[in-house]
Amino acid sequence: MTELLPDNIAALAEQVLDSNREAGRRIAVAESCTGGLVAAALTEWPGSSEVFERGYVTYSNAAKQEELGVSSDIIDAFGAVSIAVAWAMAKGALQKSGADIAVSITGVAGPGGGTEKKPVGTVVFACIKKGDDPDKVVAELKRFGEDLSRDEIRRQAALCALELFLP
Repeated sequence: MTELLPDNIAALAEQVLDSNREAGRRIAVAESCTGGLVAAALTEWPGSSEVFERGYVTYSNAAKQEELGVSSDIIDAFGAVSIAVAWAMAKGALQKSGADIAVSITGVAGPGGGTEKKPVGTVVFACIKKGDDPDKVVAELKRFGEDLSRDEIRRQAALCALELFLP
């Protein structure tokens, strides 16, 4: 489909758009370490505006707080790369966008910035649907590995995020 994105990401984005269109759902994404890669994949396809409501690129902690309403207390307590922050990002994206489903991504793409507890390649995802009980939010921490390049970590994270939009 596109020269900007690998075929596997583009194909999955098309599948996400098709399945959510069929379900009558609007989607939103809140991205940190992927820097808009998921939104770019979704908007590569004609007709994406029927499904894709909006994307937030909240790379800094300040952006997470200002754009998505993530509490500084949560960031201070758990760190920006945490299930708590991913959950708060997804919740903020859902509330502020009016979408039916929101996915968030936050992580350490490298090559620097990793720690012993959160090495390079650590990425956290969350997904929330309108009307869901907050206890039913899907959140997951993945470690893609410190040996992968920054680009590959971002691509793998985008794939995982897109998969969360599927039924």
